[in-house]
Formats: sequence, structure tokens, C-alpha cells
Amino acid sequence: MSTANPNPRRGEIWTAQLGDAVQRHWVVVVSLDRRNLSDRTSSILVVPFGSYGRPGPTVAELPPGETGLPGVSYLKAHFIQVLEKTALIERERRALSSTRMKQLVEMIRRAVDPDAPWPGL
Repeated sequence: MSTANPNPRRGEIWTAQLGDAVQRHWVVVVSLDRRNLSDRTSSILVVPFGSYGRPGPTVAELPPGETGLPGVSYLKAHFIQVLEKTALIERERRALSSTRMKQLVEMIRRAVDPDAPWPGL
């Protein structure tokens, strides 16, 4: 089941179908709204949540009170991926704050830039 005409926005949390996986996954939209809302683009950039992990340069632990998800979740920026908009299933009630999105962008940068700073080192 997919949303016929989703209008995802940056920072929103969605349930999505990732690849051939049977299980649905939660993702956060990280691409810019100019792309997300365009009728000319069929894909967006997302970062998936995981149910386990350890905070580090490319992983952030988020409590359920922040995300609205059922338990502690881990954003894994090193798994950033292109996702077809049609793979989005349902928008969750909450979105990430601008502060959290800035943190996520820095985590994505650390996943691809060996010179990106990380205060944990």
C-alpha cells in the first residue's frame, strides 16, 4: 500500500516501504522541500530509523517523546538513500525539530567527508 500523491516535507517522519523488505520502516525526509514538493521529481532523500544502535558520528539516539515512535529509535545517517515518493505509506504525527535536522545534516556529512568535525573525537 502506498500513498497515491504524497507531499513529504523536510523533517517529516514517514512509514515507508524500503526495497523488497516485507517489513515497513520509519524514515525521516532530508531532501529539500523544493525537491520534495516538485511534480517533476519522483524521488526524495531519506534516512532510516533503526530499533537498535549506539550513538556515534553518524548515529543519533532519539527518545520516543521526540519522534512519536513506540520506542527509542536510532537515526543512521550512513544509510541515507534515495526513495521513490510512491514508497511512502503514512505520515507520522511528529516531525524533527530544526535543531535535530541540523544535527542530522552534520551526521550525513560525517558519513561522506573524512574531514568533517565530530566533537566526540
